[in-house]
Amino acid sequence: MCHQCNYPDLLDASGLKATPHRLEIMAVVGDNPYPLSADDIYKTLNRSSDINRVTVYRILDLLVAHGLVDRLSTGGRAAYYGLAPSSRHPAHAHFYCKTCGQMDCLSPGSLSIDIAGLQKTFPGKIDKVEVRLDGICKNCLK
Repeated sequence: MCHQCNYPDLLDASGLKATPHRLEIMAVVGDNPYPLSADDIYKTLNRSSDINRVTVYRILDLLVAHGLVDRLSTGGRAAYYGLAPSSRHPAHAHFYCKTCGQMDCLSPGSLSIDIAGLQKTFPGKIDKVEVRLDGICKNCLK
């Protein structure tokens, strides 16, 4: 659970109104210890809220566009969602299990990338760096 985040303030600072559905999605994404698929977010919310799948996808797209949530690639068509890096949530790599589809957050210090160094050698502007390690998780190896 993220005790560092005030979701209404985060939405407001991004120029978005803190609607009940947006707050619910921010809470599900932010309070979870690992990234979730849109379907996982929908199923979690659908247990206690009257929300439809299309609304979840639209709000996730909006939150990604405003830099509050990151869309993380699985290498296929699916995506997972987690809080975007900020002063409270440092950028970090992820591990994706090719067998069960679970995506886990790795410690921010476990794999570092020198973005400033990359920017010096890259002729364009870097907006986002996403590092994902693929393999088989310990549960699937059993």
